[in-house]
Formats: sequence, C-alpha cells, structure tokens
Amino acid sequence: MTSSKRPNVVFIVLDDVGFADLGCYGSEIPTPRIDQLAKEGLRYNNFHVTAMCSPTRACLLTGRNAHSVGVGIIAEWANGQPGYDGRIYPSAGTLPEILRQEGYNTMAVGKWHLAGTEEYGAAGPFSNWPLGKGFNRWYGFHGALADQYYPELYVDNHPIHLDPSSGYHLSEDLVEKSMDMIRDHHTSAPGSPFMLYLAFGACHWPHQAPKEYIDAFAGKYDQGWDAVRAQRLKAQTDMGIIPPGTVLAPRNDDVLPWAEVQADDTVVKLSTRLQEAYAGFMTHTDGQIGRLIDHIDSLGLLDDTIVILLSDNGASPEGGATGAINLRKHMVYELDDPKQALQHLDKIGGTQAYNHYPTGWAQASNTPLKWYKKDTHGGGVRAPLIVRWPNGFSAASEIRTQFHHVIDLAPTLYDVLGIRPPEVLGGVAQQPLHGISMAYSFDDAAAPTRRETQYFELLGDRALWHRGWKAVTRHKKGTPMEDDVWELYHLDADFSEARNLAAEEPERLRQLVAMWLEEARKYSVLPLDDREWERAAERIREGARKRYDYLPHMARIDRLMAPDITGRSFGIEAVLVKGNAPLEGVMLAWGSGFGGLVLYAQAGELVLEYVFSQDERVRLAVPERLPAGLARVLARFDRASDGSLALSLTGSGLPTATARSPKAWPTHGMTTGLSCGHDASHPVSEAYAAPFDFTGGRLQRVSLTLDGAAGAAPDPKQADEDASAFLED
Repeated sequence: MTSSKRPNVVFIVLDDVGFADLGCYGSEIPTPRIDQLAKEGLRYNNFHVTAMCSPTRACLLTGRNAHSVGVGIIAEWANGQPGYDGRIYPSAGTLPEILRQEGYNTMAVGKWHLAGTEEYGAAGPFSNWPLGKGFNRWYGFHGALADQYYPELYVDNHPIHLDPSSGYHLSEDLVEKSMDMIRDHHTSAPGSPFMLYLAFGACHWPHQAPKEYIDAFAGKYDQGWDAVRAQRLKAQTDMGIIPPGTVLAPRNDDVLPWAEVQADDTVVKLSTRLQEAYAGFMTHTDGQIGRLIDHIDSLGLLDDTIVILLSDNGASPEGGATGAINLRKHMVYELDDPKQALQHLDKIGGTQAYNHYPTGWAQASNTPLKWYKKDTHGGGVRAPLIVRWPNGFSAASEIRTQFHHVIDLAPTLYDVLGIRPPEVLGGVAQQPLHGISMAYSFDDAAAPTRRETQYFELLGDRALWHRGWKAVTRHKKGTPMEDDVWELYHLDADFSEARNLAAEEPERLRQLVAMWLEEARKYSVLPLDDREWERAAERIREGARKRYDYLPHMARIDRLMAPDITGRSFGIEAVLVKGNAPLEGVMLAWGSGFGGLVLYAQAGELVLEYVFSQDERVRLAVPERLPAGLARVLARFDRASDGSLALSLTGSGLPTATARSPKAWPTHGMTTGLSCGHDASHPVSEAYAAPFDFTGGRLQRVSLTLDGAAGAAPDPKQADEDASAFLED
C-alpha cells in the first residue's frame, strides 16, 4: 500500500447475470465500463457462488458457508430451521461490522435480502437489516423482484414513499445515492477509508430499461439462442476465458432447438424482444457502473480503491420455455399465453411489463455451461469475478484460473488489509472463517489452487468440488432425495461439464458423494428441503391474524407482511368522515397493475378494482352519495369452490354493486405491498396517476377482515353501527 490509510473497498454485485453476459466474458452485449475494470484488473474464470441470491450474499459478507450462518435459501423461502433461517446468525460477524471497528465508514446501497420477511415492517426488529449488520447507512430494498420504475425502498431503518419522477430508473437512483454517500464521506472524513456495497437489482427480472437501450438491440437476436451460444463460445475461447477445446454443454432439456422455435412466428417475435430487453438492461447497468467509477476517479480515489465485481448466481430459468410479460402471474398462477403476450410487445422493458426471457436465452447467458440459477451445475454456480486494485497488485488484463468460492472474498480482504477478525464480536463467540485468501493469485497466474474442497446445495440440488473433480445431482422437486442420480465431471479437463464420467469412475463418484454428506453434516445443510414458495406461504400463515387495521399514510406494508388471503374470503371496510367536497383518491391499494386490488373514489363514484393481470381486471362502481359526517365503504371478496371470487361494493346508504372474477390471487402473487390513503407503488388502476391521495374527507382507518369462507354481502345499517362504535372507542 502506498499510504498509511487503508484502501477503500467497493463491491458491485450484479443479480442473475450469467457467466457469459459480460463483454469481457464473451458476450456480444456491450459492457465497455465493466470491460475496462477487467482490462485494469483481473478476471477469474473458476470463481463460484451459491445458486441463489441470499445465500451468496451471506457468504460474501461473512466469509462462511451459507447454511452455517443460517441462509441456506433465500429469505422468502426460509423455513425457520437451523441452516435455513433466512438471516445471518450473530456468530457470523460480517465484513462491514469488522471494517467499521477498523475505522471504515460502511455504506450499503441496493438489494439486501438478508432479513426475515416478518421483519420487513416499519417496527422492525432491525437487527438483521443492514444497519444491524455493520453498515452505517443503507438506501435500497429488502427482497427480490424490484420494479425498476416503482421500487419499494428503504432508508436506513424505515420504509419510504417514492414518488418517482418521469424517467426514473432504480439503477440510476442507486448509483446516484452511492455517489452522494462517497462524496459526503470524502468531504467529511478524507483521511478515513470507506466500504461501499452496491447491490443492483439488475439484471434480475423484471428486465426493465429505458426504451432506447432496448431498441439498440432490435433484430440482433433474430438468429436465435443456438447461434448466440456458438458465437459466445468462440469469443470466450479466443480471449482465453475458457480453456482451448471446451465444448458447449448439451442443450438443456427445457430448451428447444431454435430451428423448431422458428416454426412459430409468435414465439420468435416474443422471445427475441424479451432478450433485447435483457441486453438493454445489461448495457444500461454497465453505464451506471461507469458513472460510479468516474465519480470515484474524480475524487482522486480510484487507484487506492479495491473494486470487486461479481454476479450472485447464474442466469434465471424462471421465464419458462416462452418467457413472460407478467412473470408474477406466470410463476405463481398460470403460464403466460404467448399470443396474448404478443399484444404487449411494445410494452416490454417499460413500466407496463414485468418481463422475463425464455430459458433458451438463460442458457445462452450461461455459455458454455449447463442448467441455471437454483442448480448446482456450472450454470448456477460459476460466476464472473473482476478484481481491480492498481495500488495492490501489478497484474492487469489477466485471467486467473484458480478455483475459488464467494466465501473467499472476505478472508481475502482481511488478509490484504492486515485485519484479524475477532474471536468474539458483540459478546458472541464467532464461527471460524470457512474461506481462504485469494491474494496469492493476484500476482501469480500459475500459482496452484489452494482450496481443496467446496460443497454446494440448493433446494435439494447438491454438488461437491474436490481437487478438480465434481460430483453433482439435479434434484426433481417432490421426489425422494435418495432417488437422485449423481454425475461426475473432471472440471480441470471439462470446463463445461459436458462429459459425465460416473459410469467410468464409480468408486471416485462414491467417495465424493460420501464426502458431500460429511460436509453437509459439518455445515448444517441437513435435513434437505426442496420446497420453494410453499415455505413462504407456511410462514405467512403462522403470522396471520383475523383483522388488520390500516391508517392513512402509514409506512408501506411489504407484500410478504400483507394479510394471508390465500384461498380465503375477506372484507374491506373504510371508515371516513365526509366533508362538503367530493371524495377523491385511494383508500386502500394492494399490489400493482400486474396483480392486486384497489378501493378508491373518483369523479362521483366509489370504485373497487380487482386486477388479475394486465389483461384481466374487474371493476365495480357505485354512486358516491355518502352522507356528510361519519360514513363507511364496504367491499367483499368471497371465494367459491371453483377458485373464482365474488366481489361486492357498497357503503352507508348506497346500493350494492356485484361482479365476479374467474380467478383469484394467492397472497404470494401480489407484486408489491399495501398502502392506505394513497397508492404508494406501481398504480393498481389505470384510471389514476399515483399516488392519488385521498381528499374530500378524513379517512379514519381501513380494515381488512378474514373469515376463511364465503360470507354474505355486508349490511350497510350494521356497518354504520360498527363504525360509530369504533370511533367512540
């Protein structure tokens, strides 16, 4: 180091970006600013992560295996059992906790995804939020699926209401806040180092970017994913990012040959536009990274800053074979119909789409590997890693081939910064670090790999790497774990896992499988659990209550803390005091224009809208002739045995309007949270512009009551009596 001050540390964490999605890893997608980081630093081609975001982030921040610190699965799918608790245990002190003790100003921006979903509310507890895990500041969001145009954001320890201006984009906002934090640190404490952890929502779905970025790729993917995979393989070979002779892994079972896809023009048009949106999203993100790097450089800090860029897992298969315009519906309830989706082709990537590409493009993103995010084959766990630090090592524009895992990043920093992690932190004895320092590889491309073994597990998929060999099994959800078939690959000679040697070397495979079991016992992986969102539904039910009272302009209720309406009937009651002016505005909004419900007043009507998708919504209205003074508005949602929903809307002294929605969302399907007195997110209805604050009267409260079974339409007379009693209390 060239000065007494320790270097700054900047993590840039990309989301769902495949091994081959960056220009410097063989992609045709222009990423010049990331490529420049690689030119001035090192690229690793044998770097591994877990197969999903929360576990990778837990490994990165603690230097320990994900199950051991309680995050063996994403927070939404935690089951509360050891290894799968959805939050980092106090025995696993984090990098920012330790750097802060060493004089660093620690700042987090963007995705967190490391707190229990029941902790997302305005009342906390906050011990598992970023400020509770060592960061001094946080601006970002808790879980996945962030809408780039209408994100649900938090500052430090509280949710905020964002009223986005025209042209708003989350990636731009996150970089702007990162630059602000660095500027303020530099002007206030120029002699002290900082750590910035910038975790983009990009390029996780929905794939959303300014239209000009998407349009720049028009027609560039008409050749299809097979041709793109071949082109990326050649580029990777030519630049040395993969060994000579590497072949493409076989096409995944859920990917059709492009020649067969071409028989359906509808699917071709939809698939190519969805990939154009992803490419535009990636290029847009690259530009935002460039803005951040330029800002650090303008302060004279860049060469004394360790910049580490990685992706949290491989590309996502969640779009299915044909992709989707509304992925929440596509994943939770029913598959998108390509013919219906094609009607919205011009909306892809914009505010009115929640889009995701097909699996064929996901495998192209992971070239030359097989399978995807959530799998422990290479497509799920081999990730790009770029390290730039001119003042720390002399090598530049070089590739490193040593096997490493995301648990090695924190130990590497402790090593180069000269920090010894404490054995006791906050009064809690600490687990030993599981990772090792990668610093030996910085200036020595030929240095032998110092790691011996690494296990992998996610949703029952299992793998073990040991001295260049890998045993792996892809588990089918709902089937016995003991029926899984293990494969064997010699990764030192088979980069893409293209040649299964299980039949040729059964004894080696048996030994590696036995070793996996030993590692699983050691690191709290057992018992295995292959459930996904079902675990979230179970936890939501556990925290359910019969009645929920909401007050105007309260902090937003996160979608995973909203009432559990799955399979149940319920009612909504808005109590208000009406003045002389006409009522206008939202009383209760839950979800978004992709799926949700809203109760509002507009143009002399009381309106209830129930949105199943961008193409399927039910609207009820009654004349707004409520009496002056105390009044109530009542809505009912009664489930039928066929899964449909009977809707009714009335109010004090008003007639009743009724309608039926053939389909009804479970709680987990709602795309965003719940707000009262305004619509605080992506507007549920197309009839107004958010936030559409409630005016013309004083909204006292809005209550949602669950009854578990279909009920009768509300009695307005009884409603008035109940409202009077509430106000008197």
